[in-house]
Amino acid sequence: MKNLNEIKKLIEIHKPILRDKYHIKNIGLFGSIVRGDATAKSDVDILVEFDEPIGLEFVSLADELEEILGVKVDLVTPNSIKPRMMKYIKQDLIYV
Repeated sequence: MKNLNEIKKLIEIHKPILRDKYHIKNIGLFGSIVRGDATAKSDVDILVEFDEPIGLEFVSLADELEEILGVKVDLVTPNSIKPRMMKYIKQDLIYV
């Protein structure tokens, strides 16, 4: 499992292309990778906000991030998260 800095670096490198391709407004990391308690079996939790709806391309973005990071990704949007859960996510959230 890559550490937080390695994950951030990979996202930063690919962010301009991903931003243009998928109309990404913001991308952030949260969960075990940020807290430092990720294990070899952990996925990487990513919160993404878009400038415009991307429809089924959301699945393509998740697949592309998994390929870039070399680890399973749990990709979510703010609208897909219940408000009470968002409170906990914001405690860990680090924008890249």
